[in-house]
Amino acid sequence: MVTEFNTAFSFNGLPIAYADLSEVAYSLVKEGDPYEREIGDFLLDWISESEHILQRTSGSTGSPKEIHLSKKAMVKSALLTGGFLDLGEGTRTLLCLPVSSIAGKMMLVRALTLGWELTVVAPERTPLWSVTEDFDFAAMVPMQLQASLKDIDRVGKVLVGGAPVSKELREALVGKNTIVYESYGMSETASHIALRKLNPPENEDSPGEAPAFQALPGITLEQDKNDCLVVYVPFLSKDPIQTNDLVSMQDAQSFYWLGRADHIVNSGGVKLVPELLETRLEPILNRRFFLTGIPDTVLGEKLVLVAEGKPDEELMAKVQESGLLEKYEVPKAVYFLETFKEGKSGKIQRPEILRELFKGE
Repeated sequence: MVTEFNTAFSFNGLPIAYADLSEVAYSLVKEGDPYEREIGDFLLDWISESEHILQRTSGSTGSPKEIHLSKKAMVKSALLTGGFLDLGEGTRTLLCLPVSSIAGKMMLVRALTLGWELTVVAPERTPLWSVTEDFDFAAMVPMQLQASLKDIDRVGKVLVGGAPVSKELREALVGKNTIVYESYGMSETASHIALRKLNPPENEDSPGEAPAFQALPGITLEQDKNDCLVVYVPFLSKDPIQTNDLVSMQDAQSFYWLGRADHIVNSGGVKLVPELLETRLEPILNRRFFLTGIPDTVLGEKLVLVAEGKPDEELMAKVQESGLLEKYEVPKAVYFLETFKEGKSGKIQRPEILRELFKGE
């Protein structure tokens, strides 16, 4: 299947014609490192006669599943992003994400479709350390962006996604020359369908405060009766995409993400949104953590805190005495796990962590 291709495309400094993609792909598969073999496999799939690409979802909120994405839809998504971020032909781009993820695949699709000068490095925590040149654009997960702050001014624009961006990281971006956009999307939407610019801040008096996500042109939004986001993406499907994301709509095209409906804890008839409470606790907990509900004979569910690292007997007292939570919002217990399981994007895998933590119970 011949897909849209821009002849300005180059790969690690070498101009590549469409007819040469298969040769490049086979070379990567045969001789490359594991991340390069992933790129080769994707390129072979991309130029194959199939009209779809097989993608595995992240599994961050449930069991991973395989979905089929239309190549035409992926191309339209690439064009939409390129237009919105003003990233045209000749954009010097760094690919430092695994191509097993939809984010990594879409970086390749954008480069092929828009004619970018693509430089590829291993998807490691500090991707800028292995290259010396400057770039117009890169996509990173929050962990990579955090580790690259010292060198991030070498990149004109950064798209960050795959996991929530902490307030600490947003505050660290204040004063940086790099323009950073946070993305909202999922595998099913062929990467992001909404963006928000994290810096410079919209309100100079509130550095680190994130604005609302803004839907990309042509994409429309609704909120269902349960306050969950419903997305209409014309180039993907005539049918709406129902999410489990709780949102607060600012207007018809923008929203604030609050948390996941399937994470809500109903404790004694009070509905608690863990992600909202986690945001308040971020400044005082210097470790990764999350809040969740577990069965309780009295309350039905009780809110508990799950923290990464060695047990700290003072952690619960710190939460209780912080004044950041109302009395009914304070977790009833704290559990520690030495290391959190995470996906390739750095997003913690809550279901897997809870299964490990409570196995045998």
